[in-house]
Amino acid sequence: MTGTMTTEHSTERNRLLHAMPPEALELLRPRLEPFSLELRQVVYEPMEPISYAYFPADGAISILALAGPDETVEVGTVGFDGFSGLPLIFGVDREPFQAICQSPTTGWRISADDLRRVCERDAVLGVLLRYAQAYHVQAGQASACNRSHSLEERCARWLLQMHDRARRSDFILTHDFLAGMLGVRRAGVTVAAGHLQASGLIRYKRGLVSVLDRPGLEAASCDCYRIVAESYDAIFPVQESTSSPEVMAGH
Repeated sequence: MTGTMTTEHSTERNRLLHAMPPEALELLRPRLEPFSLELRQVVYEPMEPISYAYFPADGAISILALAGPDETVEVGTVGFDGFSGLPLIFGVDREPFQAICQSPTTGWRISADDLRRVCERDAVLGVLLRYAQAYHVQAGQASACNRSHSLEERCARWLLQMHDRARRSDFILTHDFLAGMLGVRRAGVTVAAGHLQASGLIRYKRGLVSVLDRPGLEAASCDCYRIVAESYDAIFPVQESTSSPEVMAGH
């Protein structure tokens, strides 16, 4: 589904597109088209051809790994600080992961064929490869976090990441969905989220999460959130036009 935004005025809302040198953006701009994804809409399936690369302006796309029969675990999150379809810049058109829309998402997309063509130009490829490094840090840190930290810390980290990408104080989220993202049972997420709510950090009601105390939620999270955020900021320095008035960009 395509959206109504225009690339002429709004590409700066995606951190990668905003980081492109003018000549690189001019290569991309005619090939970009606006998109709108609905909650839980599939972006691509495991080992199926990736048709488009998506550059979100808001919302987020989850990259899920198969952990067992009918069981998936999130291994990466793509928001306004990146793009989905990373294998395409390495000349690969599929991967063993599923990508689904984590929250209603808008932005711009480019066909796989067009992306391959523009990646032949160094300016475009350079920015995308920098993102590949940032994404690598995110995925590796998530793996360490899932092994070493408490469910409540991991829950706080995930909520912070979603808060950043939603670019607003509240966002749609069910316990079942969060349990799937963290690879745990729903009952565990209910307890962890309940502790965060009892502490006054969040409010959860009828599938809507509101972040009430951002500093407190950061304190409740493990260091993994900070490590990933600082890695992104080192690779793509925060610029005012990519920031939200409510949350920090790039986390």
